[in-house]
Amino acid sequence: MTNLSAALLDPILQQDPAGPRITYYDDVSGERIELSALTLANWAAKTANLIRDEFGLLPGARICVLLPAHWQSAAVLLGCWWAGAEVLLAPADDAELALVAADRLAEVEDVPEVAVLSLDAFGRPAEGLPVGVTDYATSVRVHGDQFRPDSGASSALDGLSIAEVLTAATDSAAAQSIGRADRVLSSSEWGTTTELIDGLLAVLAAGASLVQVARPSDDAMTRRMGTEKITIRR
Repeated sequence: MTNLSAALLDPILQQDPAGPRITYYDDVSGERIELSALTLANWAAKTANLIRDEFGLLPGARICVLLPAHWQSAAVLLGCWWAGAEVLLAPADDAELALVAADRLAEVEDVPEVAVLSLDAFGRPAEGLPVGVTDYATSVRVHGDQFRPDSGASSALDGLSIAEVLTAATDSAAAQSIGRADRVLSSSEWGTTTELIDGLLAVLAAGASLVQVARPSDDAMTRRMGTEKITIRR
């Protein structure tokens, strides 16, 4: 079976590696970050290398990802799948690694390895971490931005196989009328399997571009319809 991240990213990297793929806003902090497919792939590769080389995980490992809808979360998810892992969107006793936001650290106390994302726009580390917990921002930057993908696990996302995730993402893109030329504006969360497939994976599967907004302002969202050339608002 193919690798899930390769199946999602390879067509985009071949067709339009430099165009905007994920544009992230936080309407409270004023943050705006735009990533091309190539930059997103580089961050995913760094994450995959971190998983394989620093944590020593093999294809088939189960990884908890407890993160909000954020550009760094997209890179983490794609990195997990590039490394051949199964992503779990809720705490699990048999997970080997958890990649989490600082406010969810208490949910993964029983996971052997934990890395915390500060989600800081400037890459600053998370502060005050317990002994034995890895700071993602500090650790990931030393890893290479190229990765030779491993074959995926039998399950890719909360028990769904790679084929099932790809089919669900393609079906969701069709149901939302998302095509390659679309620019999708969304403030939806990615906390469940359905939310993640509809909010992120459907956009990638269609080869479209995502404008993801945290803590949205109604006025700013309306203005973005023109400034970001939005064609679909979720």
